[in-house]
Amino acid sequence: MALMLLPAAETAHGQTPPADGSQQFAALGDLNLTSGEMIRDCRIGYRTRGTLNAEKSNAILWPTWLSGPSKDLLSYVGPGRGVESIQYRAVDTTQYYVILVDAIGNGVSTSPSNSKAQPLMQFPRITIRDMVDAEHRLVTEALGITHLHAVMGVSMGGMQTFEWAVRYPDFIDLAIPIVGSPQSTSEDKLLWTSSIHAIELDPAWHDGNPTGPLDRGLALADLIEFMNSTSPDYQIAHTQRGEFDAFLAEESKYAKGDGGAAADHIRQRQAIINLDIASEFGVTLPLAAKQVHARMLVFVSPQDHMVNPHPAQEFAAAIGAPVITMDTPCGHLSFGFQCVPIGPVVAQFLADPGSVHSQTLHDTGAH
Repeated sequence: MALMLLPAAETAHGQTPPADGSQQFAALGDLNLTSGEMIRDCRIGYRTRGTLNAEKSNAILWPTWLSGPSKDLLSYVGPGRGVESIQYRAVDTTQYYVILVDAIGNGVSTSPSNSKAQPLMQFPRITIRDMVDAEHRLVTEALGITHLHAVMGVSMGGMQTFEWAVRYPDFIDLAIPIVGSPQSTSEDKLLWTSSIHAIELDPAWHDGNPTGPLDRGLALADLIEFMNSTSPDYQIAHTQRGEFDAFLAEESKYAKGDGGAAADHIRQRQAIINLDIASEFGVTLPLAAKQVHARMLVFVSPQDHMVNPHPAQEFAAAIGAPVITMDTPCGHLSFGFQCVPIGPVVAQFLADPGSVHSQTLHDTGAH
């Protein structure tokens, strides 16, 4: 089946150009997975901002983080270099054409929750590599781009960035993983396995055949992950003892969903549990890093309790890539909570990668 673009809107006279940042889809047909299984009728969601230049040399791909939709990334890209963009906006869309892509399994692209052919747990297990292969098809087949200036992403988006750099070494010039990893540690696996088990223990899960809302399981999974998203110091400073019940009630409001949401949750986290770029090549992590031809800039947080920073640091050391250390109790959410202004460093690296060296960025206290 040939790839088809699925526009968000049409007029009576034909297809209208998509608005800047609007949701779009590309139909990939059946997508072969690394496991040998297949996702049937796979659609990839994406948004674009900025203008692709005549040489098609200014494209930047930004995959989504865990469970997140591409609309959540819109605030991090945009035109101009005002105060907000200098501090926290990562990409200036007056210079770059940014492709924000919905990773498989996020509930927008084809996922257990929206697949008619393979609903819920009939949806095959996926890997980070499968996400990247689908994104490569989107870029080359749907958008007609044969080379990317950069790939960047946060958290699971950072994992995809590492995978892109190794899987397609000559396709990208720059790679910018932010609190991502090329390999899940035993600590990472413990976190994500606990989160999955919390859902599976919900009586409504019924061994993958849901009988009703999974509010209990999803709420517990959310708390497990929230507990690891920052650091003990951050949590203590931002939630006083007497405020805990109110905090718990507020946090629980957002952890509701049905079997589809639970199945999406499980499949994407299983992909992270199985992340091991080195094993894909049957080598050590430093040797896997040697496959990379792109210039790489790695962002880590020493207090990251959600994605252990050590594999990213080992990977960077193997190829002499600069590491930006975010010194903040915000931990994994250092970027998302606007604790550390990374915008200037990212902009500098995109324009002149050789001018960026390892350094420590300190907490602004703005959170």
